[in-house]
Formats: sequence, structure tokens, C-alpha cells
Amino acid sequence: MPLEIKKGIKQMLDEAMAQVETWSIDQAKAAHGKPDVTFVDLRDPREIWREGAVPGAVNVTRGMLEFWIDPASPYAKDYFQNGNRFVFFCAGGMRSALAAKTAQDMGLTPVCHIEGGFGAWKKAGYPVEKVEPKK
Repeated sequence: MPLEIKKGIKQMLDEAMAQVETWSIDQAKAAHGKPDVTFVDLRDPREIWREGAVPGAVNVTRGMLEFWIDPASPYAKDYFQNGNRFVFFCAGGMRSALAAKTAQDMGLTPVCHIEGGFGAWKKAGYPVEKVEPKK
């Protein structure tokens, strides 16, 4: 008997998209590099090694997001406590929509995510840096 899903991914994405601000790739580019904006790359490190990264973005794997945001967590990261705007992105915009909603639900504001994610960033010809695996 298959698992009976109470809330599927489509519903979760629809809810996230209705509740979280979505930036176009051009809005993201206009904000890139500003001192009060933090770009958060949710992709797996292997994706980043393969495809490259947005310069200056912090990599937060999706599995650690809540732990790194919560200041009471032993894994909390200072950059989530700085009052910046947080611009979440992933490869195509789905993980980032869910992550931005989670962050917003936790009280992190302001947050948004990039429509089309890193794929749209790269396609637009915006800056990408090569990232080598750490040894």
C-alpha cells in the first residue's frame, strides 16, 4: 500500500510561493554585492563544484538550514543574526521557495528567493566563480 501523503510537494510549493517574496533574476543581480544582502546557496556542495557559485554567497545545505538559523542551536551561524536581507536560491527555485518559507516561519526576515535559481543566474550571464572541493 503506497504512503498516503497529507500534503504533497505541489501544495507545499504553492503555499511557499504564496507566502514568500520571489525576486526576478534581475532584482537579484541588482542586490548582489550590497553589504546588507546575504545570498544563501542551498545547493549540495557537489552541485556547486560542478556548476560554480554566485560570488560571495554562503552555502547552507538544506538539511542544516534550521539549525544554522536558530540562535539557540549549537550550530547557529552568526551571518543569520546580522539583520540582512536573505536571498535564497537553489538550482531551479523549488528548494529555495521551501527554504525561504521555513526561514520566514522561523522569524528570519526579510527573506526572498530567486525565481529560476542558479540556473537562471548562469543563463543570464551573471558572475559565476569556480569552487573546488576542499581537501
